[in-house]
Order: sequence, then C-alpha cells, then structure tokens
Amino acid sequence: ASCVQYRLVVRDAGTLQILQLYTCLDQIQYIEWSSDSLFILCAMYKRGIVQVWSLEQPDWHCKIDEGSAGLVASCWSPDGRHILNTTEFHLRITVWSLCTKSVSYIKYPKACQQGLAFTKDGRYMAVAERRDCKDFISIFVCSDWQLLRHFDTETQDLFGIEWAPNGCVLAVWDTCLEYKILLYSLDGRLLSTYQAYEWSLGIKSIAWSPSSQFLAIGSYDEKVRILNHVTWKKITEFEHPATVANAKTIVYKEVEKSPSVETERLSFPPTRTLANSLFSTQSKYDISQVPVSLQYIKPVADRANPKMGIGMLAFSSDNCFLATKNDNIPNAVWIWDIQKLKLSVVLEQLCAVQSFQWDPRQPRLAVCTGNSKVYLWSPAGCVSVQVPVEGDFQIVSLSWHSSGDSMALLSKENFCVCYLERDEV
Repeated sequence: ASCVQYRLVVRDAGTLQILQLYTCLDQIQYIEWSSDSLFILCAMYKRGIVQVWSLEQPDWHCKIDEGSAGLVASCWSPDGRHILNTTEFHLRITVWSLCTKSVSYIKYPKACQQGLAFTKDGRYMAVAERRDCKDFISIFVCSDWQLLRHFDTETQDLFGIEWAPNGCVLAVWDTCLEYKILLYSLDGRLLSTYQAYEWSLGIKSIAWSPSSQFLAIGSYDEKVRILNHVTWKKITEFEHPATVANAKTIVYKEVEKSPSVETERLSFPPTRTLANSLFSTQSKYDISQVPVSLQYIKPVADRANPKMGIGMLAFSSDNCFLATKNDNIPNAVWIWDIQKLKLSVVLEQLCAVQSFQWDPRQPRLAVCTGNSKVYLWSPAGCVSVQVPVEGDFQIVSLSWHSSGDSMALLSKENFCVCYLERDEV
C-alpha cells in the first residue's frame, strides 16, 4: 500500500497492479496494515482522524474522530481488530474496537521515543507512563485490556521499552544523559540493572536477538555491549575504531567504475536505456588490504543530538550476525559474527549509510546510501545493484517482503520493488 496526498493505493506485490483505490478526508500522514492484512488504517494527524478500509469488503469503511483531544500517533493492536490512538500532549491512549465499537482509555502515557510495546505473540502490551514526576510501566492483557501489573521504574527519564521476542523480559532504558538499562519480568520483578559508565552520554540504540539470548546495547562511546540472557551480564563489547587492523576481517570497499558499452551497440542519438547506462556511474566492491583507515567525522560538540555513537544495529534472522553503524564513521557498515563474537566484515561505502535491513528468511543484508543503488551482503559475498529507473531515484529507506523474495525501495517521492531470484537448494 502507498499513499499520494488524499489517496490510498493498494497494489499486488507481485505485479504492482492497482487492486483498490481509496480516497480519504484529508492528506494521509501514516498508514499501517492490520496483522492479517485484511484492514489498513490511514491516520490524518492534522485533523485528528483515523480512517480504516477493508480489503475484503471495499464498501465497508470506518472513521474514528478524536475531536478536540487531537491525535499524535495511531497503531494496530496485534489482533488487527483494535486501534490505539494517542491524543495530543499524551493525555491518554484510546483503544477502539472495530468489532464491538467499545472504547477503553489508558491514562498518562509518557511522551518518549518508544513508550508502547507488544509481546511478539500479541498477548501483552506494556505502556510507559509518567505521573507525579516518576516513571511507571503498566502491563495490559490485550484480549480484554485489563491491567495485569503496574510498577514504578528506577529511571530518571525513561526513554524506551522493548520486549524480548519470547515475551518473558521487558527492557527499559533511560535517557541518553544516564547510562542505565533495566530488565523486568512479566510480573514486574526487576531481574537486573546494567550500567556501563557514568557522567557521559549513554544508550543510543538497543536490539534483541531473535532467540532472546542476547541484548545488544549501542551507546555514544562508539561501542556495542552484548548482554546474555542467563545472568544479564556483559559477555563482550564491540569497538568501532577508525582503523580496521585485524587480518581476519574482510573489508569490502565500494569503488566507482566507468560503464562499459560495446561500440557496436552505439547509435546516435542513443536509445534512452542505453543513455542511462552510458551516463550513470556504476560501482562495484573491491577487497581492501588491512589495515584500512575509514573516513572518521569528529562530531560538533556544541550541537544537540551529535552525530556520534551507535545509531543503528540489527540481528540477522538466524541469530548468526549483528550489523551496526557508528555515526562517527557514517560510510561504514560493520557485520559481527555472533557465534565467534568477532568482527567478520566491514562494508565501506562511497556515501553515508541511510538504512539497512536483514532478509527475514536468511542472513542477507540490504543497504542503501541515498543514491540509486542497493547493496546486498551475504556470507557468499557482496554486490552493488543499480536500480534501472529514469531520472534521479535516491533510495532513502528499504523494506523486505516477509518471504525474502522482494523488497520495496523508497525515495522521497517514488518507490520501486526489487525482485530477487530464490536460490535453488
């Protein structure tokens, strides 16, 4: 699904044929599929309205109006039959049921980066709350929205919460001014507290491994620390220096190459596709000899949100690899072998890395850097792919299909779909 101003366009993922076209009441600012792909919500925050459309019954639609309370966020519950709306100033979260048309209210949600989290099985929801200048967590049962547990947290200014994939442990971390991560059980018991250092900028990003065995914590000191699920103690830390010196690390360096065009195919004026291949700069990967010096940017110290520290990290679906990006070295992606707890590969790009995401079915990483190329890494090697579109198509983000057979590549104004051939086993 994609939106163009007022219109919601639903396409077939394989052929890109338009299946449905819906017109909303105002400019769409956010869209989200329900978990079973039968409904799609469109949020219009300026108007405080959410519209819901049915794929099975195109004539059916629903409008939720928050009125004077306003709207700043909207999302589906895991069952795909309830919508959670956060009102302006985070006064409350309103839970709307599509089945019974009933409404439930959750008071005092905290305005933070990630204050709402569902367990992977969809049974429980945790909400970060702020009341009387203290942080709290409320855990609700999603089947009837009854409160299961309510407890205060030992945080100065809670910044985010995230469940482990097995739904047994909730990670709660503090603002970047205080390095502190707390781990709570489903019944609200504090299992462990981890603090790597004090009096400096702290946690910037976290990621659970799909098996729930590891918790990776990226921080402003350019390191990733890995905690284990038995003792919740640190088992290792990964540094991101400007020079890669280990001879066992493979460094793939992106280099530009002039496009090769056979002279027999040249015709003047050249065809449009030939002109595109003639004048678009192509790239490939070379393997660099270590030691390799990477482009290091010193952050501006007197600005808010400095470009430093571990801004992105993600585990592969098979738990074998961890991909990270150090914002001080914006052109590099670091890929760590989790079984050996060592640096395996560094991808050195020509442009700053905008986004990366793992294939949901196999250890294959897709990277984009704001140009018209998509980069793919797997243990077999690394490849740069030019997107064959006319005009300037700058990929700023990408999203894998759940099958791993295709991915959507997004620029600011357009999108295209990249189809990958599945390897025959």
